[in-house]
Amino acid sequence: MVIKSVELETVCGITSRLPENTCAEFAFAGKSNVGKSSLINALMQRKSLAKTSSQPGKTQTINFYNINHELYFVDLPGYGYAKAGKETTAKWGKMVERYLHQSKQLKAVFLLIDIRHEPSANDKMMYEWIVAQGFDPVIIATKLDKINRSQIQKQVKLIRQTLGDKKESIIIPFSALSKQGRDEIYELIEERK
Repeated sequence: MVIKSVELETVCGITSRLPENTCAEFAFAGKSNVGKSSLINALMQRKSLAKTSSQPGKTQTINFYNINHELYFVDLPGYGYAKAGKETTAKWGKMVERYLHQSKQLKAVFLLIDIRHEPSANDKMMYEWIVAQGFDPVIIATKLDKINRSQIQKQVKLIRQTLGDKKESIIIPFSALSKQGRDEIYELIEERK
């Protein structure tokens, strides 16, 4: 996939109207600090268009990135951020739910999970919730560079088992540093757009 142009086109807050885009949309969900912004930047081949932070909970809006005027990467707010109050978290949840229900162009939901750890209760809840919305989430196992190559299959299996995931679901190990996994994600996007 050749990235010719990228722009942050729309930012939707809790009360914003969602855009009615005509191009394919690919949404990225994951708990705070899982490396979502790093993944999106790696896919867009930009250093810091999606804001990365050492502090979790940075993305509090739904951000629509227009890629080549032919598709959108949709950055959803991170979940499981402890410092966000229950009321704020509930509003983010409603906003994401509204997006998943209303988008007519959503082609895939990528759920990011840290490959180093067993998926958390929040990860499991998000996975089940995405499935309940009628989507088969593609799992991106982030932070691949933080484990030994010999551990990859074991960790992928752990993620699959913990989520109660079907065998045919796609799990793509990904490293923001080496960009390993990026081509597989591009292929999947090309197939579905």
